[in-house]
Amino acid sequence: MSIQVTPLALSEVKLIEPKVFGDPRGYFFESFNVREFESQVQPGVQFVQDNHSRSVKGVLRGMHYQIEHAQGKLVRVVEGAVFDVAVDMRRSSPTFGKWAGAQLSADDHKQMWIPPGFAHGFVVLSDEAQFLYKTTDYWYPEFERCLLWNDPAVGIVWPIDFEPALAAKDAAGKSLSEAECYA
Repeated sequence: MSIQVTPLALSEVKLIEPKVFGDPRGYFFESFNVREFESQVQPGVQFVQDNHSRSVKGVLRGMHYQIEHAQGKLVRVVEGAVFDVAVDMRRSSPTFGKWAGAQLSADDHKQMWIPPGFAHGFVVLSDEAQFLYKTTDYWYPEFERCLLWNDPAVGIVWPIDFEPALAAKDAAGKSLSEAECYA
């Protein structure tokens, strides 16, 4: 077994820890293996797009989701550290409006699986961070929506003591009561 999978506060959101083989020369690990992923995380997933972002300390990206063409995301950090968050945006779910989060870093190689139907975002904790993620559907800007990162109804506990740097679309995110949600 090359990964250890731990459900987070929302059981569908999973923290994935790969087995890392290291010695004085460096390390090696499988960052993705479809057999392991399907047997331990989510069967039947097909990834269609890989994305890469770089951000400096204090940048908060999110909370993004697509109201049509919902995306599942497998996320990881290849430089630095972030606090990564998922919020359940499915009205019919018993965990609607609840969140789960975890710290991900290049040092620990952990990944997070965010299923379709969840908003996703992260804040950069290190001087800079490079963030990679696979998606199960393509990006459709016309369907992109943004949940307000600090909506008190959701109550995300961000591990920061500063006002984050936000893109205009993220600063204009909707509260959970105003947001367009999944059925």
